[in-house]
Amino acid sequence: METRRPTIPAAEEILGRYFPVLDHGFVALVDYMGSDEDVERAARVSYGAGTRKVSQTRGLVRYLRRHRHTTPSEMVELKLHCAMPMFVARQWIRHRTASVNELSARYSLMPLLFYEPGAEQFALQSRSNRQGRETGAPEAVYREAVERWERLRRDAGDTYRWLLEEDVAREIARIDLPVSTYTQWYWKIDLHNLLHFLSLRVDPRAQWEIQQFARVIAGMVARVAPLSYEAWIDYDLLAEPLTRVEREILGTLLDADGNGIAARDGAAVTTDAMKEAGLSAREVRELVDKLRAPERPDFTLDLSTMVDADTMAAKMYEAVPDTGLE
Repeated sequence: METRRPTIPAAEEILGRYFPVLDHGFVALVDYMGSDEDVERAARVSYGAGTRKVSQTRGLVRYLRRHRHTTPSEMVELKLHCAMPMFVARQWIRHRTASVNELSARYSLMPLLFYEPGAEQFALQSRSNRQGRETGAPEAVYREAVERWERLRRDAGDTYRWLLEEDVAREIARIDLPVSTYTQWYWKIDLHNLLHFLSLRVDPRAQWEIQQFARVIAGMVARVAPLSYEAWIDYDLLAEPLTRVEREILGTLLDADGNGIAARDGAAVTTDAMKEAGLSAREVRELVDKLRAPERPDFTLDLSTMVDADTMAAKMYEAVPDTGLE
């Protein structure tokens, strides 16, 4: 059946396909509405493409993103089907700008799938970041952790299954499943708020596990709205704001006018001078980091990993406990 609804070939290629994430999770683009052209039309309040050129669309999309005119990008939406460990879901749901419908363990049976970090992700508590990790975890500690996790999850799963077999209410049977248990939801969000989510969750300072989901979603955005994705990379993800003091410091090093930018002969600013200008030691380090050339991230989807909906559903159903009850 033909449609007058705008479609994007790159998005259609992955529509309804499932990309595995972590050991048992996934992300699928189940629907989308709009494209970069819809961002442009919303901004211009235009009813048709007319004589528009791709370069004009790109120029406007980049202008809007650069100057924080975000409403037009709210006209594009993505709907995703996702499965993630419960502890990731609790971080994810902090972004309250989406419509969410999560698997109900009061109604449905939970697939007994649990996230287990690999040895390369098993780490010690960071000494400098209360929310972070640092390397150096002994292999023996990891082996012991895996044994304890498996024992705990086996007991939790057996208890859940036994309670269901005894016809205990599902809302009670679920209560001691660990937060490593996988849950699922449908998540619908507009492009503006999705890009804000991605800015926070692909950041290396975010928890590694949620970064893996965000990276896949970023690859999907690149297919639905490639010009908006490009502008997000340039003006949000890899951009850094400069404070008044930072601008003043840079002004002592550079001459800028209508002919360009040039370094002032012999100009230099020491760490002590930056502190005297009002920056803390941490702000000095942050300014130095800001001035380093950024490494452009690659969120390209690996199409060889995607599977169809039936294949993913079969994996989920296989993990649902068989209680012998309807």
